[in-house]
Amino acid sequence: METLSIRLKIGDREYPMKVKTEDEAKIRHAGKLINEKIKRYKEEFGLDDKQDLLAMVAFDCMIESMEQDKINAEDSELVRSKVMQINEQLISLL
Repeated sequence: METLSIRLKIGDREYPMKVKTEDEAKIRHAGKLINEKIKRYKEEFGLDDKQDLLAMVAFDCMIESMEQDKINAEDSELVRSKVMQINEQLISLL
């Protein structure tokens, strides 16, 4: 497992971190998305306070995560239901 030392800028701060080589692009992309959300909230609400902006981004990310969890749970239930249905059909054929 090879690691890289990178510096990720979020808001006005740089954060040094060690990441797996294969995760670098994903981590940099996540930082870019966070910065875009900060910029959007700053422009949309006219806020300059970094703590408020980061709190809003964290809240937004949590809502997105909760929505994705719900979608995943619904998809899992649909797959489980279909597998059970197929299993029942296979049992009836035997």
